[in-house]
Amino acid sequence: MDHFLYRDGELYAEDVPLREIAATVGAPFYCYSAATFTRHFQLFDEALDGMEHLVCYAMKANSNQAILKLLGDQGAGMDVVSGGEYRRARAARVPGDRIVFSGVGKTEDEMRVAIESGIRQFNIESEPEMEVLSRVATSMGTEVPVTIRVNPDVDAKTHEKIATGKAENKFGIPISRASEVYALAANLPGLKVIGIDVHIGSQLVDLDPFRLAFRKVADLTEQLRAEGHEITRLDLGGGLGIPYERSNADPPLPRDFGQVVREEVGHLGCEIEIEPGRLIAGNAGVLVSEVIYVKQGEDRQFLILDAAMNDLIRPAMYGAHHDILPVKEPAPGEEPATYDIVGPVCESGDTFAKHRQMPAVGVGDLVAFRSAGAYGAVMASEYNSRPMIPEVLVQGDQFAVIRPRPTFDEMINRDIIPSWL
Repeated sequence: MDHFLYRDGELYAEDVPLREIAATVGAPFYCYSAATFTRHFQLFDEALDGMEHLVCYAMKANSNQAILKLLGDQGAGMDVVSGGEYRRARAARVPGDRIVFSGVGKTEDEMRVAIESGIRQFNIESEPEMEVLSRVATSMGTEVPVTIRVNPDVDAKTHEKIATGKAENKFGIPISRASEVYALAANLPGLKVIGIDVHIGSQLVDLDPFRLAFRKVADLTEQLRAEGHEITRLDLGGGLGIPYERSNADPPLPRDFGQVVREEVGHLGCEIEIEPGRLIAGNAGVLVSEVIYVKQGEDRQFLILDAAMNDLIRPAMYGAHHDILPVKEPAPGEEPATYDIVGPVCESGDTFAKHRQMPAVGVGDLVAFRSAGAYGAVMASEYNSRPMIPEVLVQGDQFAVIRPRPTFDEMINRDIIPSWL
């Protein structure tokens, strides 16, 4: 469910016409729905109702501070994977005891910042990281809670670039080595082992891989407890997919995911953490772009937009699909046109869709990329010296720019020419 719907012949974000936002901020821009973000978080929270739990939003999906503040005010925790993300979460006034620090390459400086400002736990991914964290915590005269991320060697049946739970992936320790690694952690000063962490990938549309991974975690919990470890918290990661193509069957709902959690680990008496990102953010945002040209090629029409791969890289990087709709509602029975939909960047890879059927549009018309709230603005760049595009948040009948478009001077003047040139 989202709050981007046609009304009175045009596409709205909640109670605001996208055309009105475009007239104010210019195209292209990202637009987010506060109501959709809030509802999606609540669905996960309700899915674990009755279990001690914390829903930690995976802020790599969309880390704008306004979004973090919106979700934090709902009681969300945050899953961060860098010192910058940690600082963003704290700047958005999310308390440290609701922040989980994940990631395979935490530095000593990042560890220190998180320990000084408050952290719920570190999710440890390797023995070298564990030893560094022990040294840092000890030097600061403190003890920090940790879980250890295990790699269950489960095929998430997702895109190879976002699978994280197979043996060849860089994440976590092999589950077969868990006993020796937990024994090492228990003997290192400055660390308090409290649980297990697992995350098998992103954009999963089948619950069976979750079930298999969680079953392995349950067995490991019993094993580690028998070996004398106090396992009180299970971080089960995120990864539930969203329907990028409206014509396809919908992925499982958060309540279905929650039922798998109950069935596989509910008997262990552990506090449960989950780290959804894409399902909370994905359908809560659209990318609005203007048609620059309609170009006739040898055997196809090109729809050339003012948005490009530097604004939304998912199609170029993953071959990802986004539904693309005209902001002006098409007339009933209108014949569709077929386009290759591209941006102006000087790369053949700057292609959003090939042979896409959609309502016919012309120069100056606005189109909206659906499901662009996750891994859109956060992965954007200034390639081709194109300024980052604005982000706008809508709540009811009001909207605000939550990241402005920089001027060309602001972008260019960040460079420094040495005095000797």
